[in-house]
Parts: sequence; structure tokens; C-alpha cells
Amino acid sequence: MNRHTLLLFLSIILISIQGCAPKSDELHIVTTGDVHGRFFSIDYSSDKPQSSLEAVKCYTDSLRSRYGAGNVLLLDAGDILQGDNTAYYFNYVDTVSEHIYPRIADYMGYDAVTLGNHDIETGHAVYDRVTAQLENRGIPTLSGNIVNASDGQPYFPYYTMVNKGGRKIAVLGFNNANIKAWLPEHLWSGLNFVDLMECVQQRVDEVRATKNPDLLIVVVHSGTGLGDGSMLENQSLDLLHSLKGVDILVGAHDHRPYTETYNGCIYIDGGARAQAAGHATINFKTGSRTVEIARMDRNRRDVKMEETFASEIGKVREFTNAKVGALAMELRSDAALGGMCDYINLLQTVQLDETGADISFAAPIGSGRLAKAGKIVVNDLFKIYPYENQLFVLSLSGKEIKDYLEYSYGEWLAPECRNHLLGIQEKADERTGNTRWSLTGRSYNFDAAAGLIYTVDINKPQGKRVSIKSLANGEKFNPDSWYNVAMTSYRATGGGDLLIKGAGIPADELSARVVSRHIEIRELIKRFFLNRREVTPESAYDAERLGSWKFIPETKASELFEKDRELLDY
Repeated sequence: MNRHTLLLFLSIILISIQGCAPKSDELHIVTTGDVHGRFFSIDYSSDKPQSSLEAVKCYTDSLRSRYGAGNVLLLDAGDILQGDNTAYYFNYVDTVSEHIYPRIADYMGYDAVTLGNHDIETGHAVYDRVTAQLENRGIPTLSGNIVNASDGQPYFPYYTMVNKGGRKIAVLGFNNANIKAWLPEHLWSGLNFVDLMECVQQRVDEVRATKNPDLLIVVVHSGTGLGDGSMLENQSLDLLHSLKGVDILVGAHDHRPYTETYNGCIYIDGGARAQAAGHATINFKTGSRTVEIARMDRNRRDVKMEETFASEIGKVREFTNAKVGALAMELRSDAALGGMCDYINLLQTVQLDETGADISFAAPIGSGRLAKAGKIVVNDLFKIYPYENQLFVLSLSGKEIKDYLEYSYGEWLAPECRNHLLGIQEKADERTGNTRWSLTGRSYNFDAAAGLIYTVDINKPQGKRVSIKSLANGEKFNPDSWYNVAMTSYRATGGGDLLIKGAGIPADELSARVVSRHIEIRELIKRFFLNRREVTPESAYDAERLGSWKFIPETKASELFEKDRELLDY
């Protein structure tokens, strides 16, 4: 028997043995989502532990050790490449080396990855590069509803087949359908984003018919939502209540850990930044299906992972600890909820300096203290401004500006400011079950204006609270005049609905309003620090350029705000 014949004979025997091998009765599915670059457990500046994929690796490995590696499936639901300095460094600083994420995904043993809207926000150069490198490592990147604008064909694969425990597992992946409302076109040029309700069931049926899987999992980067079909951004419950032939539905995007079972289908959203992971267990023998949100221990480190990526960690540490300037005061985002503050003044000044616009809109991002007084390094900039939003200037009429602000404060404030200034509610925290107070709206949509002098009367009804006295320089503000207004790319493309529902501008007309486009706001903040030895309250606020605004009556507003601030535990 020659060598070729012998190898063929042995291969046939091996295939026969595998085909006869008993199938595993139990499968464990671990899910992550909205990791936002939180790959490693140590904060680069403080060296304090933080939630990270290291803890997820330890948790997943414990399941692999207990149940066998072939009986554990690891999936990610998107928003991986944005939000932390590690991801930023390999997105935009070191663009020659293999990106760190494909290596991390390979090290951790991910079986499939789905892209999120913030992954698309990095731009073609980044996500095309990363997905190709993931593919080279045998990790499929799924986003079945992202299609070529030219022919409607998928730009990314929409499914992959994984063998676990001798069983065929189909995994389908889809991105958020609302991306065009948030991101400027150059980031997704040549692409369209299909409504999940229009395409997921069709793809499920195709895979069921052609692959006959033992288990079918759908992963969507779409928030939980209300299940009433009202939110294109958050369609997970819409899908859960309508899909047929799906065993597990994995969601992400809204950073809210949540589980539900409906008609035998498990829905799971493990939350954000590796603070928790989803864990579903399927027993093929008994038919039982369980699901949990597994909280991760931020102090649990994977020493081998840190050793494997020691060189990369060192480079990022050096980059992110480079000094960019100093700060004379602390910056707090919660202060912005009660009126003008140093943090928003800084953002408004940066935006007006760059653009020369007449007016600027800015909202608080993050919660609590974003930066303390003292030395400011690159790492601090990711806390002051965590997103890769670019700066846009749009042309708006005076009336549109007034309506825009009325809508913003309508989302910001309580419907009737009697017992509360802010729109807040007391409800059970889905992560812990404990009752707590939280904002009813998203603070990153609470835009205030600079370049104007105005008041917001909390005793008046929604829609009639804003009174604009003049421009910052004292000139008359005219509802019929046109003004150049600086804002984030997220806002300029319709994010938060302030332009669409507030100013009343149709979504398809927004691009025609764009006067100019500028670089990322975080980079502009960095330049602002580099150009000054120290940023002070005075350098962040020039009354003749920024103007002023306040809530009235001032005493009532201040008292209500302090009560709300205490309830929110800022």
C-alpha cells in the first residue's frame, strides 16, 4: 500500500469514527457585546482594575474546563473597535501591524463576531482591514443586513456554521438598521442598511432549509426596545416576538443586561464593557434551556493574556500617558444637567474655535467626574470625550434653532417641574434588581446652545420654555435669519431626533444643510490642551462668544436640581 492510498484509507476511517462519535447533550453559549475596546483589565493611567475581556476569558475557560472546549460557544454582538485607547491606537495610530482585535479574538477562541454601529463608525479603512484579518484567522465577521448599494448583495457574510459537540450550530449576524441616522456617509459609502424585520426571518428560513442545523442562533447589534415596532434602533424584542425557527437571539447596543424567553426562544443581552456576559445553556437530551447574566469580576485577570500582548500593552500605555496639558478645574458631566458648566463650556469653545460658527450645540457625555484638576494625558481625553464623533456645521434658521432647543429641553426636563427639575424615574435596575433613580432620557441628547443669550422657564409647559434674548455679541436673534451651527456628526445626521422631530427638518434634507465637515472632536480637544499650558475656566468660557443661558426661576430650579442630583447619586 503506497503512502497516498494509506492516507486516504486513514482519512476514511477517521471520518467514519467522527460520524459515529456520540453527540454532546449540552451546549453552553457565552455572549459579549458593546465591549468598546475594553480588552485588558488595567486602566493605563491609574493601574486600577477595570472590567475587561480578561475576566470573560477566565469565565469562558472555566466552562471549557468543566464541560469540554467542544461544548462551549463564544460569540460577540458588536461595538468592539471604539471607546478605549487600545482600540483607538490600532485603529488610527499603528495601521501597519495586524490589528490587535483579531489576535485577541483568536486568543479568546471566539467562534463568530457581529459588527455594531460603532465598528462602522471607525470607517472603511479600519473595519475592512479588521474583518479581513479576522477572516484570515478563521473567525467569521457577520452583518447580513449591510448590503452593497449597487446590487443589494451582502457586504459581509450573514451566517456561519459551527460544529460543537458533534452538532451543527448555525450562527447568523446582523448590524443596527439605523446607522444612516447617526453616521456621515463617507464612513459607510457604498453601503445600505436593511431593516431587520425585513430580512432576518428570510435568512433564518434559508439557513434552516439548506443547512438543517441542530441549533440556530441569531446575533443582532440592536437594542432590546419595547417590542412594539416603534424603534428602528432597538428591534430585538420585535424580532423575539416574531421570529420562527430561532433558538437563541442575542442582542446588544443599549448597554442594558436583559433576558427573556418567548415561545421557547431565549433572548439575551449581556450588557456592556465586559461587566457581564450572557450565558445560555441548551440540553439537547432533556430539552431544557436556561439563561443568565453572569457578572464578571473586574479583579480576575488572565496573566497569560497580558504576557501574550505585553508588547502591545506597552505601546498603548506609552501613547495614552503622553501629557497633553493641564486642567485648573475638574470637569463633571452631571453639572451640565443644572445649567452652564466648565465641561460644556470647553466643548462649545472647541467647536466654535474650529468652525467659526455662529452657534454651537453640545451635550454631556458620560456621567459624574470626567477629569480631575491637574495633569491631563491622552487617556483622560477618552473620558472627557469617549466617542469618535466628528464636528459638522449645518445651516439652520432661527426658528429651527428655537424649536431644536425646545425639543432638547423637553427631553431633558420633567414634564411639569414641580417636584423635579429633571426627567427622572425610580425603577428597578435590570442589572442588580435594586430600585434606583435614573434619567428618562439620554443625557447625550440634552443639547444646550452657545452663541446665544437665552433662558429656560421651568414654570412653562414643554415647547414654550425657551426665550432667546439675542446672539452672544448682543446682536438681534431673528427667527427668519440663517445661522451656521456647529454640532457633532451624530447630531448632524439625525441622531437623537433633535433636528428631525425638534427642528422639523426631514431626514433626507439634512445632508443638504451641511456647510462644512471637520475632524474628530476628541482630536480638537487635544489640540486645545496642547495650545495652552493650562486650561482654566476663563480659557474655556468667553461670554462674548459663548453667551449664556440659565433656568428660571433660578432659586426654584437650583433647589430642584440639587434634590434630583442627590437622587441620581452623582
